[in-house]
Amino acid sequence: MNLKERFSLSRFVSGEKAVDAPVTLNHRRIFILPTQRGLGFVLLITVLLLIAFVYNNNLAYMLAFLLASIFFITILHSYKALAGLVVQKGRSKAVFAGEAAGFDIHINNPTDRERQIHIKLQDAQNLAIEAHSTEHVTLYSITQKRGWHPAGSVTLSSTYPLGLFRAWSPIRFELKALVYPKPAHLEIPFPKTSSAQAQQGFSRKGADDFYGLQEYQSGDSIKHIHWKAFAKGLGVFSKQYGGEQSLEEIRLDYEHAPGHNIEERLSQLCRWVVDAEQAGIRYGFALPGLTLPPDHGLAHYRKCLEALALF
Repeated sequence: MNLKERFSLSRFVSGEKAVDAPVTLNHRRIFILPTQRGLGFVLLITVLLLIAFVYNNNLAYMLAFLLASIFFITILHSYKALAGLVVQKGRSKAVFAGEAAGFDIHINNPTDRERQIHIKLQDAQNLAIEAHSTEHVTLYSITQKRGWHPAGSVTLSSTYPLGLFRAWSPIRFELKALVYPKPAHLEIPFPKTSSAQAQQGFSRKGADDFYGLQEYQSGDSIKHIHWKAFAKGLGVFSKQYGGEQSLEEIRLDYEHAPGHNIEERLSQLCRWVVDAEQAGIRYGFALPGLTLPPDHGLAHYRKCLEALALF
């Protein structure tokens, strides 16, 4: 590390370059500054020294030097509160946009001392780590848009033992979570592709799981009318419920997804994928440059959502 990187301000705030390997906290990664209480302590020592100098009072000198020695010894103990800890990244789970992405962090304390520390990503958590033990913690970060969401800097800190100093260490890992598009709130019928037309609306209706909408037909119960869609001027639709027999196969295509822009169309496709999977329907999936044959299940579900997230 050259001098420019060593004294870069970002290093004190966000840490060094992102890494994959476990990080051991040492003198290069731990930073220490006085807290507000520590600055008040310095002011007290200064006042005592002034009193001792003005009145030539040996007892005042002794008290000032005693407090000063405590102040400087505390620096060492503040450093030892973090020194030697080994921090390692864990896993992250995919979420929908707007949800909090969770990142697993593992902290190993190989020493004989118990540690009391704070760990922070967006919100801080207090941790008590026993000697020769490992603590597992999940940190959360709110997502805003689809795609890869990096974890950012994880900061470990401590004000042990007297609160006069804050020791902290910002760490960046090569850790990110996949963020799916946020499913559209509005329930719109599956697209009327050839396969969907052949299947949609012919399942046995009952009072079981809701699987989608279809255009209102004469004879449909008024209780099944989707009034929210009607109020928004989208037309008259009736809710469809599936019993043991569900829709066999539909095709979810980007070309048939409504929306004013790419994100709205991906959001609607995401809603269809979620609804189709929950209803147990076999569904094909198509994006420009990608076509997946009809299937269902967790693996197919994740493939579709990943394709939407990275489109």
